[in-house]
Amino acid sequence: MSVRGDGRRPDEARPVRIELDAAPYAEGSCLIATGNTRVLCAATVTEGVPGWREGSGAGWVTAEYAMLPRSTHTRTGRERGGPKGRTQEIQRLIGRSLRSVVDFDALGPHTITVDCDVLQADGGTRTAAITGACVALERALGWMLREGLVERTPLRERVAAVSVGLVDGTPMLDLAYDEDARAQVDMNVVGTEGGGLVEVQGTAEGHPFRREELDELLDLATGGLRTLFAAQREALRR
Repeated sequence: MSVRGDGRRPDEARPVRIELDAAPYAEGSCLIATGNTRVLCAATVTEGVPGWREGSGAGWVTAEYAMLPRSTHTRTGRERGGPKGRTQEIQRLIGRSLRSVVDFDALGPHTITVDCDVLQADGGTRTAAITGACVALERALGWMLREGLVERTPLRERVAAVSVGLVDGTPMLDLAYDEDARAQVDMNVVGTEGGGLVEVQGTAEGHPFRREELDELLDLATGGLRTLFAAQREALRR
């Protein structure tokens, strides 16, 4: 089995660190690091729901995503005119991932917004954001429970995400930036702790990939998700 530039095996994820309450004014927050990628996730609870949801008695969960200007090797300009295409795509993915595991009737007429800000980018920012956003969301829901705003936790199960890909013909888990940049296949897999799949985003560069390669990548992702769920559990036990 070949070894990667950072010494990992192809089926080995980067070290995961989750620091709770990294944004102490938020109802729930964490700082997640996957290798050199670091994302601050902060969940805010507000009364009320979007207009189209009023009167339903059900709540809503949404997300926003941004990369700080020097989270990358060269400065990335701020999106002052509103989020652009890639940013919109990622924050919609984060929102969909979180909503897949929330009981909105139990949440009641509240909106939770999870802000995911990339402090340092080295590949896998969207997957780290989803994994961290779930932790921030769970902390916020715990706060709501203690405050008597909900009768039971609306979180049905946890959700996390990991990247996989074919790099120089080798299936690899949790791609760093240099691997992602030269990958022939790049895939993001969002899954739940119970084994369900929320979203699979896979793209080939240059040549189509085969069904057996897809199956191998999904198997790799399943192992990576187990590692992430273990990191979430460990952080939330503290």
